[in-house]
Amino acid sequence: QLQLVESGGGLVQPGGSLRLSCVFSGRSLDVYTRGWFRQAPGKEREAISCINSRGDKTVYADSVKGRFTISRDNAKNTVYLQMNSLIPEDTAVYYCAADSLDLATLNIHDYDYWGQGTQVTVSS
Repeated sequence: QLQLVESGGGLVQPGGSLRLSCVFSGRSLDVYTRGWFRQAPGKEREAISCINSRGDKTVYADSVKGRFTISRDNAKNTVYLQMNSLIPEDTAVYYCAADSLDLATLNIHDYDYWGQGTQVTVSS
């Protein structure tokens, strides 16, 4: 069983930055696509970004392109989401997820494993 634990959320002012981390534990740690998703109150969960197992393919949603950067450190079993130029619309619970088929897509249905989420609030 694969377990995912997010951290790094919090309260930040507009224009500020946060870095989210997601530590993975369990079997077959290196072969999965890792993704970040978010869900704002009253809205559906949306895909933010993903990175394939080798780390050579990244995909971003238009809403975060140019502001967010995904990366992974397989030696630490961790995926990161660096979030810059944050705006109030980025406020949400952020989830990391893993896709065992390594498809590297933003299709939520491709992801098999999910973390519990970390809250990000952008407000002055």
